[in-house]
Amino acid sequence: MNTTSPIPVAATQEERWTPYRHPQPKESPPELIVPNVIPTDERVWVPVDDNVWFRPLLFCVSRGYWMNLLKVRRAGVLSRHRHPLPVHGYVLKGQWRYLEHDWVATEGSYVYEAPGETHTLVVDPDVEEMITMFQVNGAMIYVDPDGKCLGYDDTFTRIDKCRAHYAQNGLGAEYVDQFIR
Repeated sequence: MNTTSPIPVAATQEERWTPYRHPQPKESPPELIVPNVIPTDERVWVPVDDNVWFRPLLFCVSRGYWMNLLKVRRAGVLSRHRHPLPVHGYVLKGQWRYLEHDWVATEGSYVYEAPGETHTLVVDPDVEEMITMFQVNGAMIYVDPDGKCLGYDDTFTRIDKCRAHYAQNGLGAEYVDQFIR
């Protein structure tokens, strides 16, 4: 059995509990802590479609990905789309599925979506509310049933949607700035 520790054996208990003493790199952006990930203020949710909203958590403009919560109340469809890069999801509440697959993502499920995947996310009428955290890398390319491109979303279009929504609902266009790194 391997009993090696990632902490050097020479480290004392005091050293283990001593914080790093030097400044962080000046080019490193500050960490981001989002309290109340599921917000109590409904204005934070940005509408996408009927019964469908997203709540931004992070827009990484230098790497081209975003983290958000997707919320669907009652029945809802998130437009058919294709991903050029992987997507990760974790279901916090409710359940959803893809019209193109035979599985259902239920509360507590983790979903990996492979690059090149095209699918249509739906929440069935018997689900009162669904909330899933997604990390979307690259873009969501909206397509018709035959794959013809109808539009796209990326981190920059999502930021623009947030700015417009927050400017209109009283939070202020700059509200989204806290999520940009």
